[in-house]
Amino acid sequence: MKKVVLKKTAEKKIKQLNQWFYRNEIKKCPLDIQKGEIVQVFTSSGQFVGTGYFNPLSKISLRMLSFKKEKDISSLIKRRIEEAFHRRKKLLKNTTAFRAVHSEGDLLPGLIVDYYDGYLSVQVNTAGMENLRDTVIDTLIEQINPKGIYDRSDQKVRTIEGLETHNRLIYGEVPDSIVINENSIHFTVFLKEGQKTGFYLDQRKNRQIVSQYVEKGFRVLDLFSNAGGFGIYCYKRGADYVKFVDVSSSAVKQLKENCKLNSIENFDIVQEDAFDFLKKETQRYNIIIIDPPSFAKTKHEREGALRGFKYLLLKGLKLLEKDGYIAVFSCSFHITMEDIINVSLSAAQDTGDILEIVEFMYQDLDHPVVLNMPNTLYLKGILMRKL
Repeated sequence: MKKVVLKKTAEKKIKQLNQWFYRNEIKKCPLDIQKGEIVQVFTSSGQFVGTGYFNPLSKISLRMLSFKKEKDISSLIKRRIEEAFHRRKKLLKNTTAFRAVHSEGDLLPGLIVDYYDGYLSVQVNTAGMENLRDTVIDTLIEQINPKGIYDRSDQKVRTIEGLETHNRLIYGEVPDSIVINENSIHFTVFLKEGQKTGFYLDQRKNRQIVSQYVEKGFRVLDLFSNAGGFGIYCYKRGADYVKFVDVSSSAVKQLKENCKLNSIENFDIVQEDAFDFLKKETQRYNIIIIDPPSFAKTKHEREGALRGFKYLLLKGLKLLEKDGYIAVFSCSFHITMEDIINVSLSAAQDTGDILEIVEFMYQDLDHPVVLNMPNTLYLKGILMRKL
């Protein structure tokens, strides 16, 4: 096993047991190292750190698998997958869909596995995990016994890693659509198309939180609605009307299916960019949900993202009835909860509104947050009431 030496500047992250080390934190590595190769890691003073995999093509050159000496990496991967799935089994009481493996959150960097009523959607996003693919797939089959496994790996991330991407069936059979049950609400999932691995499972708890504030007669605006989770939850809780807004044709297709599945009768679907929609919308609402895709994939995009959030909040507050609720979410690590609070306050000052924070919201438990790995806390949201 080849050796990689970290710079002295990486010592803080070593003590933190952070799983990522960037190219500029590497002091020494063999010139003939292959992408994704398993390596032993040492400090600049020669102290053993742990075992990881290395990719000279990636800005995140080293990803740690263990901070111990590991004799058998395949056994380690197998054990980690078993442990991750075991921790999720209790979720089956309330849902037939959950994230079974959450990358760094389950100490398996580069691997995401979602479970949908017996079918699996898999993302293998790094060269190191690609080299371990056979072990991963064999373990998933052995432990979960899925009906089928579909590869939905992230092409953009894999390109950075120097990998090709072929989204395809890799085991069993996977139908074009799967119906899942979440807290007695049904959703159609298209594993072979749509967003990421199929459905935004991380918002499960937040859909419940927001919808519990619905009162009879409420009108709901679900912006960036995707599959319609928030709006459908609100309708089933007693809302009279929901307007869904999403620019994606695949999202609209999913929305129509989901409204039919859940007997949603009084609704409209607008296929349009949410920013453009808000320029001309005049209807007023009792609940508005703002759940956009990641505006800030890097820290350099943070300021532009905050400007986008402020625009959405300004327009949303003008459409919100007195004593109405507005929920805003960010799925970017680079946007903090403090950022969301500050931009909400700035928007409220401009519109002359007083806002009460009702709930702080984060990703659900099957998307675990590891303190040692700050990037695992990515989803934040607040629910506010307009006084």
